Amino acid sequence: MGLVEPTVGLLNVGAEDLKGNDAVRAASLQLRDALTPIRFYGFIEGDDIPAGTVDVIVTDGFTGNIAVKTAEGTAKLFSEFLAGAFQHSLSARIGYLFARNALRKLKMRIDPRRYNGAVFLGLRGIAVKSHGSTDALGFANAISVAVDMKVNGFLDKVGIDLARMSESNVEPRAAAM
Repeated sequence: MGLVEPTVGLLNVGAEDLKGNDAVRAASLQLRDALTPIRFYGFIEGDDIPAGTVDVIVTDGFTGNIAVKTAEGTAKLFSEFLAGAFQHSLSARIGYLFARNALRKLKMRIDPRRYNGAVFLGLRGIAVKSHGSTDALGFANAISVAVDMKVNGFLDKVGIDLARMSESNVEPRAAAM
């Protein structure tokens, strides 16, 4: 996606190496030892997602779906609370008049349609999963993600990196025998 050396984090229940299920810990070992153009950050937790701790978050579909929907629900709840607060009194309504441009920017920044589309790896093609409940803007943004992946040669780069990972994982085992 245009990043030379993206930081990659693995979503987990904690940042410590001993936490998580076997699959997550095994993925961590592979990513840590990978000969790829990434900087593996290590495990990240749910609060690292909105903080922007890493460029790429790796997770399974079940956990990722829960994380995304929780974030979207929190943003919606926050928006509803904010709207209610500005309707509470005359002074709050006047305050809204002064704050509305900043609030529009905030609304755009947290709009989940702007970030619509999860990338599926492990396929022999580009697959971007869009929310079933999205509108035309969200769907267009998911298509834009797929187009960017094609333009930037994403599949070729992932193929090369996976081949490197396979080579690096085979060599130590052969040497140990």
